[in-house]
Amino acid sequence: MTTLINISSKEQFSSLLSSSTIVVTDFYADWCGPCKAIAPMYEQLARQLSRPNRITFTKVNVDQQKDIATAYGITAMPTFMIFKNARTVSTIRGADPKKLSDAVQKLAAEASAAEGGAGGEGFGESSGGGAGGWLGAAVPKGYNDVTDQVQINGIDLLNCDSEVGPAKVLFDSSRPSALSGDKGKGKAGETPDWVESDTDEQLMLYMPFQSTLKIHSLHVTSLPPSSDEDVPMRPKTLRLYTNRSHVLGFEEAEDIPPVQTVTIEPRDWDPNTGTAKVELRFVKFQNVTSLVIFFVDGDGDGDKIRLDRIRVLGESGEKREMGKLEKIGDEPGE
Repeated sequence: MTTLINISSKEQFSSLLSSSTIVVTDFYADWCGPCKAIAPMYEQLARQLSRPNRITFTKVNVDQQKDIATAYGITAMPTFMIFKNARTVSTIRGADPKKLSDAVQKLAAEASAAEGGAGGEGFGESSGGGAGGWLGAAVPKGYNDVTDQVQINGIDLLNCDSEVGPAKVLFDSSRPSALSGDKGKGKAGETPDWVESDTDEQLMLYMPFQSTLKIHSLHVTSLPPSSDEDVPMRPKTLRLYTNRSHVLGFEEAEDIPPVQTVTIEPRDWDPNTGTAKVELRFVKFQNVTSLVIFFVDGDGDGDKIRLDRIRVLGESGEKREMGKLEKIGDEPGE
């Protein structure tokens, strides 16, 4: 089922610009080769990101709707225009898939954060399903939010401050309370929905999965307050280990080569959602039954780091029998 709206009149187009927060429009012609080449990718974006009255994808045939094309100065096909609150915010001329995808997904993620994922859905959710709930960044094309595959009763978090939130809040599907205008403090009187390290800046997180996953990337959200003394830091260096049967001790982790080490730079944090996208070497995360993330240090001189949410993006496979966890990775020589 297509989610594209073919514009049949100037009045219809004006109505959509007024009723939908974001409108993405493909100005095309039937005789245009590049228009046909990029059409499947545009349709995929529409399937992934369309949300009623929030983000709408449209197509305008410039030969049939000449008055609309003239009104927006369309002189080359395809031309893509993105409108927010009925005002043009981006124009992309030519069939450039990367530029189009980046522009649409960036604006969709910002709108999702601003509106708090109304109705429990984020703009970044894939049409293929997944965990649902709040997302701090867009889901990569072709993959899903598979955070719902984390076995919550099996997670473990070392060096967690017991006076803040428990480890399970990291996988909560709700929007972080710190995005409600409280400068990273959350709401007074409520149990904190984030975690902080305790005696130093390191955290060790173990998460087993209900099914075997192919993990494409992670979303790490950290929203430290901006005005308190002793402000916790955002994480900087992450070491990732796969298919362990239990959480690793800090000294143990130092002796085991990680599958991948990631450094999150300051520019990687989205200013609106406090989320960084952690790209993984996909070929090394193909059959993952558990993941250990060692948060080695933070970006600053503080004594603690803070985590608000973690999302896992990828593909889920065969369900596992959780009562028979194999000790993968503990055999001699591994």
